[in-house]
Amino acid sequence: METEIKPHYNYQEVILWLEKKGLELYGNHFKILESDYPIIYKLIAYFLKDEATCFQYNINLNKGILLSGPVGCGKTSLMNLMKHLAPIEHKFFVKPCRDISFEFIQDGYLIIHKYSKGKLYESEPKTICFDDLGTENNLKYYGNECNVMAEILLSRYDIFTAKKIQTHITTNLSASEIENVYGNRVRSRLREMINLIGFDKGINDKRV
Repeated sequence: METEIKPHYNYQEVILWLEKKGLELYGNHFKILESDYPIIYKLIAYFLKDEATCFQYNINLNKGILLSGPVGCGKTSLMNLMKHLAPIEHKFFVKPCRDISFEFIQDGYLIIHKYSKGKLYESEPKTICFDDLGTENNLKYYGNECNVMAEILLSRYDIFTAKKIQTHITTNLSASEIENVYGNRVRSRLREMINLIGFDKGINDKRV
């Protein structure tokens, strides 16, 4: 059984451990680039709950993470790796926003309840990483159009303030684009709910 990485570990060792995990999950082509270390150090500090390092990075451990960056920079892969670093009480699962939109077509407004105030499956943690925010579309259920993710995020804000349950997000949208798509209420609440960690916009697509 794998030993859990503790915050006092050398960050370089943690990166080697993550790279090994990435090879298991994604195959021999997986590699953590040195140019990404500044982003990855922040994520490691956050998910290992390394208070001193998070303080240096101005990361609030009570909030979630919004990981932003261009298409193909590795946001989803990194968050899937971070699941293995997070301590048990902060475990989360990654849910693509497009999948949620398809669930909405099938099951309607119950889906908004499911991913916010509703009961998730007992075996799953209630902390969720909504992956690729902005790739879903406004969808109709019995003729009624709904911005599903906007409604879910507003409800997630309520459970964040009431129960301190965190929400993580990956997206290639900028803050102003988030406001355009989801409205200023969502953008305002996200400021309270999350730490923004962003890749440089000029980073190359790793899938090429």
